[in-house]
Amino acid sequence: MIAGFETGPVVVAAGAALVTALAGGLLTTTGPWYQSLRRPSWKPPDWAFGPVWTTIFTLTAISAVIAWHADAGTSARGALLAAYGVNLVLNIAWSGIFFRLRRPDWAYLEVIALWLSIVALIAVTAQVSGIAALLLAPYLAWVSVATLLNRAIVRLNGPFGEARPARSIGSRA
Repeated sequence: MIAGFETGPVVVAAGAALVTALAGGLLTTTGPWYQSLRRPSWKPPDWAFGPVWTTIFTLTAISAVIAWHADAGTSARGALLAAYGVNLVLNIAWSGIFFRLRRPDWAYLEVIALWLSIVALIAVTAQVSGIAALLLAPYLAWVSVATLLNRAIVRLNGPFGEARPARSIGSRA
């Protein structure tokens, strides 16, 4: 037991957060293609993404454990697992679509689905624990910023899907 919690759910939540972080990190490449994209001046600095995502994944795992233990009912736990599972897949998928497929336009549509999945996650979690739901607020806020950033990148750089020469690194807006 860890502070009154069974270790199984703690290990599963931490493992899911770690898998999501590692998969997203492996899919994220900030090489010449990304560096050539014009990005808005308000984009958070690159160094901020690691600490912010670490905090979000930590809070999400804590939220999941609290929610799991708040209601031992099968239907509530099934809804929690489904909501967290869908969110995990959408979180990882965004990095693959944006960075590996180099399709910020498709990633914009996907990040809207991710944002909606966070809203659903908060709603499902709130049914069993207000505190657990509140821990997801930074995640929603950060993905809201990411959605606006993704939209700005699409507007500044589109259309995508056709061969485009990479701009020199120093030429971004």
